[in-house]
Formats: sequence, structure tokens, C-alpha cells
Amino acid sequence: MPPIDVHISIDVEADGPVPGPYSMLSLGMAVAGRFDGERFVAADPEEQTFYTEVRPISDTFVDDALQVARLDRDRLAREGADPREAMESAGRWVREVCGADTPVAVCWPLAFDWPFVNYYFVQYTEDPPFGFSACLDMKTVYQHKAHVTIDRAGKDDLPAHLRPHRPHTHNARDDAIEQAELWGRLVKWSGGRPNRP
Repeated sequence: MPPIDVHISIDVEADGPVPGPYSMLSLGMAVAGRFDGERFVAADPEEQTFYTEVRPISDTFVDDALQVARLDRDRLAREGADPREAMESAGRWVREVCGADTPVAVCWPLAFDWPFVNYYFVQYTEDPPFGFSACLDMKTVYQHKAHVTIDRAGKDDLPAHLRPHRPHTHNARDDAIEQAELWGRLVKWSGGRPNRP
């Protein structure tokens, strides 16, 4: 049987721009679909999801980042999951939904979410489920297919037929589901320069 990639949409809410000095406050994941190298089969992104809120790992934070995340850092310091327990639980979930198939993280933008996810898996678990590089950037795929420069490859630039119907709430689970829907459309899109006014 040929290998199959399980695409898992990942969203992170954090209190700063990079992991280590700053903390991942919540992690959401949703199965977006499966790819056998030729065909992508989209999943219902609400069917298989994971969510956790995590205790901060440092005292440093950026106020603007907290405003975006809309999470109470003081509450998470008291009630958030221990980072090791959170990431071990996340790893178990990934392995359960993938079985013998290969987990692949998909993020928008990968440059923000992946460093946090990778850092936390490496720092707090023995066996990161995505290895060190099983990840794809939705933004890069869009930029390539749309034939646009990076400044025209934001979510606001997406043509209507690619945009998810779900809102972007800055809840990591909700946003992972929303981005899984986007990924399903983006993978199947044949591409082409968007019409501009």
C-alpha cells in the first residue's frame, strides 16, 4: 500500500513572536484531509480536532500579541496545562488520527505556527510526531498557484472561491478548522492570477 500523508491544520495563539522567550498559549489542530501523492481527499475539519491551553513558559510577553490571542495569561499560569503534558497529549492525538500514515502539519503562515509547534514538541516530548520538517505552508502554496508576489499573498487577497465560510476567531481550534477548510480548497485549486479591480 502506498504511503499516505495526513494533512493536519495547526493554529497557535502565543504571547510573542518566537518560542522560548515567549510562550504558546493555545494549540488547535484539525484533520484537513489525506494525500496519496496523486489525489487529495478532504476531511470534514470538525470531525477530528484537538485543543489545549498551555501554561506560559516565561515571564516575557508582548501586550499586542495578548490582545490578538484574547487569552488571560494570569489564568493560564494557574490553570493551563503543563507544557509537557499538553504536548504529549497532542502527540498522542496526532498518532491516533494518523495510524500508520504520515502526519504533515499545514499552517497559515507556517513561519509563525510551525516554530512554536516544533519547539514545544522537541522541548517537551521524546518523539515529535511531525519529525523536524513534515510541514507545508499554505501561504506559499497560494502565492505559487496565484502567481503573485508575497505582498499580494495575504488572507485578505484570497479570491472568494477559496475563502473559508467559517470565521477567523483567534481561538486556536476554530482557526485550525477554518484553515483546514481553506487548505482543502487550495490543494484542489488549479491556480491562476486572481482578478483585481
